[in-house]
Amino acid sequence: MDSHITMLALQALLPMAMLASVAWLASLRLKDVSIADSVWPLFILTAAVTYALIAPQTDPRAMVAVGLVALWAVRLSAHITWRHWRQPEDRRYQAIRARNEPHFRWKSLVLVFALQAVLAWVVSASVLAAVVNTQPWNWVDTLGVCIIVVGTVYEAVADWQLARFKADPTHRGQVMDSGLWRNSRHPNYFGEFCVWWGFYLLAMSGQGWWWAAASPVLMTILLFKVSGVALQEKDIAERRPAYREYIERTNSFFPGRRRAHGSK
Repeated sequence: MDSHITMLALQALLPMAMLASVAWLASLRLKDVSIADSVWPLFILTAAVTYALIAPQTDPRAMVAVGLVALWAVRLSAHITWRHWRQPEDRRYQAIRARNEPHFRWKSLVLVFALQAVLAWVVSASVLAAVVNTQPWNWVDTLGVCIIVVGTVYEAVADWQLARFKADPTHRGQVMDSGLWRNSRHPNYFGEFCVWWGFYLLAMSGQGWWWAAASPVLMTILLFKVSGVALQEKDIAERRPAYREYIERTNSFFPGRRRAHGSK
């Protein structure tokens, strides 16, 4: 990575740190660090806007990249905020809180908000590479945009379908297995996966293609092993026995044909 690109990347840390601090202060007032989930996409949007504003030169690719980040981030942040509205602190964060008492209210600044800001900064690498990429637009860029749009819409539809399912009182305790959830247990995460590999394609023709790979690789690890599939399915079969059957017949991540019950 060239020195001027390194400096550009580092300059995004200040506004991201400011956002993390504001979110942390809000969590103290609310006594709920779950708001970190709503802020997560805004961290990446903050980085993207910073790159576009202070980059020495940009071309239409930069504006397309930032616009797509904004579309993804605002939609996801609004959805998470609406989903969590007037709900107690998410059980994941309750567990983190219990493990880190006493004084979790102070520790959460680093353990939750600063950590998420740093992870978001790494994920924004492909957006930075797209912003500084001044190569002529080509078919790979077009493919990247198509994948980002499809991924964003796919994730949004999956979130909407699940929200509508949960809103029906007759579905309490049941497992969502229709719509996009029929062919994948985590279609929303698959959409997210597509979004970040799409941004990597926008960066590929420029000089930052190699370090931009940190973005989709980290996001893939998070989705599969950290805050995505692994965390969501850690104990869900114990809380919802019907989920065991759902696992047997439905692909975990990538959409695929539904298997017959009991088949491998």
